Amino acid sequence: MSLIHYPKEQIQYAHLPVTYPVIYLQIAQERGVSQAQVLAHAQINPQIFAQATGRISSQEYERLVTAVIALVGNHGLGLEVGARQPLTAHGSLGYALMSAATIADAMKILQRFWHVRGRGVNLRYIDDPDHVVFSIYCQYPMPPDVEKVLLEAVLSGVYYGLRFLLAGKPLQAELHFAIPQPDYLAQLEHLQLPTIYYGQPINQLKVPKSILPQMINTANSEALSMAIAQCERELALLPSIEQDVVMMVNILLQANEQGYLTPTQVADRLHISERSLRRHLQQQGTNYQQLLETARQRDAQQLLRQTQAEIQLIAQRLGYNNPANFTRAFKQWTGKTPREFRLTTIYD
Repeated sequence: MSLIHYPKEQIQYAHLPVTYPVIYLQIAQERGVSQAQVLAHAQINPQIFAQATGRISSQEYERLVTAVIALVGNHGLGLEVGARQPLTAHGSLGYALMSAATIADAMKILQRFWHVRGRGVNLRYIDDPDHVVFSIYCQYPMPPDVEKVLLEAVLSGVYYGLRFLLAGKPLQAELHFAIPQPDYLAQLEHLQLPTIYYGQPINQLKVPKSILPQMINTANSEALSMAIAQCERELALLPSIEQDVVMMVNILLQANEQGYLTPTQVADRLHISERSLRRHLQQQGTNYQQLLETARQRDAQQLLRQTQAEIQLIAQRLGYNNPANFTRAFKQWTGKTPREFRLTTIYD
């Protein structure tokens, strides 16, 4: 049994445009739940949505999706959102894709600037002799029901974007999801979905390479230059990959019954090699052990505040086989022993 249940750390940086959550709000409203109800349930300030340029954090986005699921259910919510995302919803990236000369050019732009709009969900190109394959995965832990909706929304959104660029030309595509098959597909015939497979090893979109030379009707070299320049500016304002990795490691290092994730396990969760993990952390002036000590200090204080568990048990939970070593470390962190800290802290 868990000693304590506490909310995981979330990304607080408001980097996601409101154009995406607005689609969820529109669907909720069509199903009888107002925007005010959803935002109140999600504890999000409505003023964020007062301007088209508003942005929310990943934490707020997760709360909003959770609220929509709770209030209207998930009957293909993610696939519905994906179908309703016009390329213009992706801002400068969408205009760059529309202005590209060919599908091949658009694919390169998508890979280059994915993080301008797709932060929190990573996209990876997989080399395949016959197909263009894009795989996606969530960058940080989230509730399974929210992850399911986001994966379906993002991957189907890429599919519908490709259909728009092809302007009616046939597109033989497959969507693969590493989640169990839902029971709502029969209700979504109006979305004109491609072939979908569930229970697959990874989440991916597969389309034939034969589409790559296809010309895009909305191609415009001047508009492309302007859109690319804007994408470059937006990308420059985002945190670096190394900063992202530090943030993700901090999120993943949470105390549980099995202890903290090892460096190998952390690297696996981030879909990078352990060597790359060490390099990214080193470039930010830190390493796994330092982040682990920070996580232990954070979790030790929270466990002492919010539970009455024996200090020996807390020490074991944090990976200290000898309680004396835990006491010594805690005093270095706070200037107090665990018992002194607990006596001066009011339980939540």
